[in-house]
Amino acid sequence: MITSTFRHLPGVGAAFEERLWRGGCLTWQDAAARGDIPCRKHEAGTFARGITDSHERLEAGDAAWFGQRLGAADQWRLFAAFRHQVAYVDIETTGLGWPESHITTIALWDGFQLRTYRHGDNLETFADDIRDYKLLVTFNGRGFDAPFIEQTFRQKLDMAHLDLRWVLKPLGYSGGLKRVEQAFGLDRGNLAGVDGYTAVLLWHHWRNSGDDRALETLLAYNAEDVLTLEPLAVHAYNAHLAGLPVLPEHPLPQCLRAENPFRASAEVLRKVGVRAV
Repeated sequence: MITSTFRHLPGVGAAFEERLWRGGCLTWQDAAARGDIPCRKHEAGTFARGITDSHERLEAGDAAWFGQRLGAADQWRLFAAFRHQVAYVDIETTGLGWPESHITTIALWDGFQLRTYRHGDNLETFADDIRDYKLLVTFNGRGFDAPFIEQTFRQKLDMAHLDLRWVLKPLGYSGGLKRVEQAFGLDRGNLAGVDGYTAVLLWHHWRNSGDDRALETLLAYNAEDVLTLEPLAVHAYNAHLAGLPVLPEHPLPQCLRAENPFRASAEVLRKVGVRAV
């Protein structure tokens, strides 16, 4: 989809992009081959340079360049091109805002491997690991996860960022991640009654009791949050693609949520007050 995108170019909005598509310019290559792009004469040079720059930036694998030029709701256009370099990320914290709170765990799924990071153990290695990826996928990460990570590690997350909260909103899906999952029929099993506040309680229960089942339950919850992001991202991509006036490429195959390697303890959940298990 990215090579059919013109919205990142100066002066190109939804209406202009649609005119390009309907006029036969379905890709950058189509646009470069034409000499009669429907724009003002003084803008033609800027448009042509933008097409050339786009080819070069894509060849260089520079997802951030495109991410900086697309709005939050349009970041889905990057997904197919950079899916092999994506990090699905979610954090849990001690419950308060920065700087009173701190990160307890981070889960990172890249479509092949699940990595988890824990405060007091290996949390600092996340700062190096995240540099391996060119596209960050979160749910509400622009407002919460990303700023918290940047404050914690004093490191800018300068890759492109696809926040599914804002990508799914134009499709009619609002509310938190759990509500969106329910709309798609995704079942969390005995984690169904667990939320961010429960994650705080699980962390403190583990720290106070030493019960490793509490830590594993927390990791199971954190992992579930990132494992569900991949099928949601695929659905969002395909739904946005289907809503375009011209279909520039085929949809992605649907994917299943990967198996969670961690197991939640129903007994521990009852101890911290979760009944719906």
